[in-house]
Amino acid sequence: MKNNKYLIIYEEMVEQIQNGTLKPNTKLPSENDLVEQYDTSRETVRKALTMLSQNGYIQKVRGKGSFVLDMTKFDFPISGLVSFKELAQKMGKPWKTIVNEFELIKPDDYLQKHLSVTGKDFVWKVLRSREMDGERIILDKDFFNKKYVPILTKEICEGSIYEYLEEDLQLKISFAKKEIYVEEPTEEDCRYIDLQDYNHVVVVKNFVYLEDASLFQYTESRHRLDKFRFVDFARRGH
Repeated sequence: MKNNKYLIIYEEMVEQIQNGTLKPNTKLPSENDLVEQYDTSRETVRKALTMLSQNGYIQKVRGKGSFVLDMTKFDFPISGLVSFKELAQKMGKPWKTIVNEFELIKPDDYLQKHLSVTGKDFVWKVLRSREMDGERIILDKDFFNKKYVPILTKEICEGSIYEYLEEDLQLKISFAKKEIYVEEPTEEDCRYIDLQDYNHVVVVKNFVYLEDASLFQYTESRHRLDKFRFVDFARRGH
């Protein structure tokens, strides 16, 4: 029974988080208080807290204690090309796009490699914060080859670029290659995302191709760690 005490504590706290007794972003009682509350050892309490942390219910913040995470994560499809506007409308949440930077640039070495362009080409650079429920939770860094997107405006970027590309420019966007990383936030992330105490971001790199297999867009979509659940459907081939 003693060995399973941490599981009892864990399950009880999960129930309290799920039914809203323990609300998102609230601080849990201290380890000492929990030891007293459950009449158990510090080691048992720590085991239960570690399990809560590993399963995404709480976050331990060094020197501050443990905080309840918001379990209402947004499902972000890994496969499929979905614009933020489409995603936000599907969720029915209040959302806003903030254009932080918009300019026509000469690509550096990194962009030349990722967008298959030369130093002589021009590239549209668009940095947008995505706000949902009043919090900036995504930073989208979009780069478009001007050869395929001759005209772009800040106003278009405040709405849906994909709507403009497909409906106005009649571009046939076909497929994307995606790479997913977890990284420490950059200065840019800290400036444009409401990171709170999170010290990592989930980065989805998109290489987007047209119907004729031309690479026309490279995107880095940088997400706050607690807000997204990345979902996919996999079928085993035979």
